[in-house]
Amino acid sequence: MRKLALSLITLLACQASFAQDKPWQGKFEQLGTELPTPNEYRTGSGAPGNAYWQQQANYDIEVELNDQNQSITGKEKITYINNSPDALSYLWVQLDQNVREQGTNTLKVGQFSLRDSLPAKFAAQGLGISDYDGGFKIKSVKDDSGKDLKYIINKTMMRVDLPEKLKSGDSYTFGIDWSYNINDRMEDGGRSGLEYFPEDDNYLYTIAQFYPRMAVYDDYEGWQNKQFLGRGEFALTFGNFDVKITVPSDHIVASTGTLQNPKDVLTKDQQKRFDQAKKSFDNPVIIATQAEAEAREKTKSSKKATWHYHADNVRDFAFATSRKFIWDAQAVKIGDKTPLAMSYYPKEGNPLWEKESTKAVKNTLETYSKYTIDYPYPKAISVHAASIGMEYPMICFNFGRPNPDGTYSDRLKYRMIGVIIHEVGHNFFPMIINSDERQWTWMDEGLNTFVQYRTEQEKYDEFPSRRGPAANIVDYMKGDTKYIRPIMTNSEQIVQFGNNAYAKPATALNILRETVMGPELFDAAFKEYATRWAFKHPKPADFFRTMEDASAIDLDWYWRGWFYSVDHVDISIDEVKWFTMRDENAQVENKGKKTKKGDLAQKEDSESAMNFSNGPEPFSLIETDPRYYGEFHNRINDKAVMAKFADKNFYQMKFQNKGGLVMPIIVEFTFKDGSKTTEKIPAEIWRMDEQFATKVFAFDKEVTNITLDPNLETADTDVEDNYFPREESTSKFDKFKGKEGK
Repeated sequence: MRKLALSLITLLACQASFAQDKPWQGKFEQLGTELPTPNEYRTGSGAPGNAYWQQQANYDIEVELNDQNQSITGKEKITYINNSPDALSYLWVQLDQNVREQGTNTLKVGQFSLRDSLPAKFAAQGLGISDYDGGFKIKSVKDDSGKDLKYIINKTMMRVDLPEKLKSGDSYTFGIDWSYNINDRMEDGGRSGLEYFPEDDNYLYTIAQFYPRMAVYDDYEGWQNKQFLGRGEFALTFGNFDVKITVPSDHIVASTGTLQNPKDVLTKDQQKRFDQAKKSFDNPVIIATQAEAEAREKTKSSKKATWHYHADNVRDFAFATSRKFIWDAQAVKIGDKTPLAMSYYPKEGNPLWEKESTKAVKNTLETYSKYTIDYPYPKAISVHAASIGMEYPMICFNFGRPNPDGTYSDRLKYRMIGVIIHEVGHNFFPMIINSDERQWTWMDEGLNTFVQYRTEQEKYDEFPSRRGPAANIVDYMKGDTKYIRPIMTNSEQIVQFGNNAYAKPATALNILRETVMGPELFDAAFKEYATRWAFKHPKPADFFRTMEDASAIDLDWYWRGWFYSVDHVDISIDEVKWFTMRDENAQVENKGKKTKKGDLAQKEDSESAMNFSNGPEPFSLIETDPRYYGEFHNRINDKAVMAKFADKNFYQMKFQNKGGLVMPIIVEFTFKDGSKTTEKIPAEIWRMDEQFATKVFAFDKEVTNITLDPNLETADTDVEDNYFPREESTSKFDKFKGKEGK
């Protein structure tokens, strides 16, 4: 009783110490109040609450592209529906083209330095030396009756003041007229713009962020009106779009939405091929041929044509147009739907694009539908443009251009396929599962890159995936933490953007699937998240909570380590001891070894700690003292236990967590007969001691070699201490060297 009382006093003292020393935070401490408090809008399970709401914005747009002076002129009517419980006195509209206006904050906050030799292109970009007059020219903002509305433009945001508050459940319609000059992407990059082809004096336009767009108003933070500086992308509201696009009559237009007037803009042959494509599931049908495209390149028609598109329940709208376009399409079977996979590309993309692009679109729709929801839209388009990868609903713009003679390397082919999968995959994240990119880049880029990796591995043989495999993130994870930020960092503050927002979260999800949760539980939980939040606005806590809710696995330690910290994985084998049970009826062999004295003996013992040169150490099992049974009347059969232990080999291993990131311990044992077995210890082994863990393994056979993380599943940053015996396994991981940080 006295011993029990002392134990309780000690425990209470420890608890009091922790309370006084807060904020103490262990690796397995629950996220708790670090996540938003659940409410009627977002539940503790990660699902939308019974009072969840979101706004809607419907657009009627008429836009004309001028191929002579490379400009856009447009007018739009926006109907904004207030589904929130709040009355709104003003609306915020995004003016993303203003990131290119004179005096943009993007240039002001960007850091740039001169060096001895600097390409002129980079100097012009870094210092903003350009004659280009960018940004929206807002001509008018009027209510539905034509009366001017008061508005204030703050860089990339415009506040429109309402004549009276917009009450909950009501809608408001207003119009904006605008224009802007299309940027040359060769000069300034950018997510959209033009590409000029001097060989035939033609343009290829990839047009996005081309209209003033409603900002998101939600239950989480009200208006998402953070300025667009160029990196943190977009938070957008779902709605219906009716868009009329006027271009030169010899252009082919690729666009979000369904074409409403094919007879007005397509030839009879193109209409016939288009209908054939809707029934072709095995191969693409070329709707606009290369010969037709080359003929159009020479016409330079002065006439105009208007392409009319309609899209329901999308968060954005984009299009591409050129007289250079070749166009192919094929049908894809997704559940009870048959969306079209399409590609648009100039002749400069062939033969690579005709061979691979639409196939990649099809593979993407099939794999992403498997892991999330069935693709709901009528089509998915891949458009070829130089040096870009950018996504919009139903359409994306992708790089991958062969040499002028049509030849290309395997590296270019796989990079092109990878970017097409990635950008088409963005239809799911964030175009459908509509996260806030302005705040959390990883929620769309990271999740998307993870499913991209699944597509590459499942649809292609030996695809050289860059992001996803654990070994490929090692160099980043073990880097100087001054240049690393947690995944849970706002988009504009991220250092090493590609590693942080794409590669690390994708790798974390891959490890979570393959090593921590297992594919069955992970896939079910991931699909539940996608189903719950399709066509809604999820936040990080909704993802974290859903993955736990749908799997019955406590993952707070995993989110804390991989998403909230800059710790890395480095687990070592510090010690291995081999034991066999002592035969009490026989003379113990080498009994005198325990009595060795002197420096030489100590040195031998130290060296043998990392090999089996001293053989097994004996230990004894004794009969259980009755006091250990407490009030129980029945007893264990000690002799039977001893008999079971008699011929076994016991291996006591001590592990050290050097990197700080707790992870499962995966141990591969190689036996004397050459056979192997793998033991996987859950990460919870580190709960009571986050630095050291000791575990005993029992086998019938003798072990000759031990390897920690044999398949490089955990992104361990130092594999030199992952094997035993040390001197016999120095080449164990040679086959993996060179893969890390690929």
